Amino acid sequence: MSAPIVQGWCPGAHRPMMSGDGLVVRVRPRLARLDADQALGLCDLADRFGNCSIDLTNRANLQLRGVEEHDHQALLKELAALNLLDAEPGIEVRRNILVTPLYQAGDLTARLTQELIDRLAELPTLPAKFGFAIDTGPERLLTLDSADIRLETSADGLILRADGCETGLSVTEADAIDRVIALATWFSENYTPEARRMARVVKALPQEWQGSAPGPVGAKPQPGPCGLGTLYGAAFGSLPARKLYDLIDDSGAAALRVTPWRMILLEGGAAIPAPEFVTDGSDPLMTTDACPGAPFCPQAQVETRDIARALASRVPGSLHVSGCAKGCARMGAADVTLIGHNGRFDLVNQGRAGDEPSQTGLTEETLLTMDFT
Repeated sequence: MSAPIVQGWCPGAHRPMMSGDGLVVRVRPRLARLDADQALGLCDLADRFGNCSIDLTNRANLQLRGVEEHDHQALLKELAALNLLDAEPGIEVRRNILVTPLYQAGDLTARLTQELIDRLAELPTLPAKFGFAIDTGPERLLTLDSADIRLETSADGLILRADGCETGLSVTEADAIDRVIALATWFSENYTPEARRMARVVKALPQEWQGSAPGPVGAKPQPGPCGLGTLYGAAFGSLPARKLYDLIDDSGAAALRVTPWRMILLEGGAAIPAPEFVTDGSDPLMTTDACPGAPFCPQAQVETRDIARALASRVPGSLHVSGCAKGCARMGAADVTLIGHNGRFDLVNQGRAGDEPSQTGLTEETLLTMDFT
C-alpha cells in the first residue's frame, strides 16, 4: 500500500477539496458564530447541495460534503447571500482563527478577534494550515487545539505566545494585534518547507518574545446547559442537517457557536431532548474520534464509523479510528488508535495514527472480541 497523500492545505469555500463523495466545502464562521438565520440557511444548503450533513472540524469550522462540481458556483452564491463567505479568496484562507467559544458579546475576546479579522490583509504570506487562537477567557481552553500564535490571559493581563513555547510576551489590548502581525512576519521569514508550523521553529525564536507565563488551564466544557445556552455533542463531529435545523428552531436559539471539541453551543437555546446529538458528557462517543472513512475518502482503507460506535463503550479512555495513516480526525495520541490498512486494522496503543503498531491485520470480528482493558 502506498503512503497516504498529505495535501498540506485545508479546503475552503472558494477552494474546495475533492473527496470520495464529491467536493468538501469549508465554511469558517466569524467569531465562531452563526446567527440563527445563517445556521438554518446552512442546514438547507447541506440538504440541497451536499450529503445532508454538516461536519464540525477540530479547527471549529463547518464543512459541507458531497457537493457536485457543477453546483459549486451556485453554492458560493448562496453562502455569500448568508454572509458566510469572504468576497476575497485570499482573505478567506487567512481566516484560520480559533476563538474560545464562551466569550460574551463585546468582551476582550470578541474585540481582539474582530480586530484580527479586520487586519488579515496585513499578514504576510503564511503556510496554508498556519492559524491563530484567541484564548482570552478567565481560563485557557484551547491549549490542546491547533494554533501557531496564541493570545492568552496571564496573571498580569495578556500575553502573546508562540506555539511550542512555555512563556510569551506581555502585551496590551492596544498593541496585541500589532504584535501578532509582527510575530507572524518573523515566522514567515524563518520557516522552511520542512518546518511549516510555529512549534517546529521556536528554538530560533528571539528571547524578546518570551518570558511571561500564561494563566491557568480550565476544564473543557461538557454537553449540557451553560451560562450562554446549551452545549450539544456531535458524534465524530457529524451534524445531521435536518435534525440540527429542528434543534435550533425548537430550542429558540439565537445563534450557533462552534467549538473544536465536537460540540456546538446553541446561544440562548433551551436544553431539549436531542437523540441525534450527545447530551451526556460521560457518553463514550465524546472520547471517540473517527474520520469519514471509506468510501467517502479516497485514501481510506476501511470503513470507520460503524466499528468506532461498536467499540466506543468497550475501550477505556480515548479511541481513534482512522481510515489511513494520516489520522485526520485526531491530532494527538489516543489510548487506542486503529488505522486502516488494506481492508484491515493496525493497532497502536497510547499513540497516533502513523506510529508503529503493536498489532497488525486485525479484522472487525477480531476487534469486537478483544479485551481493551
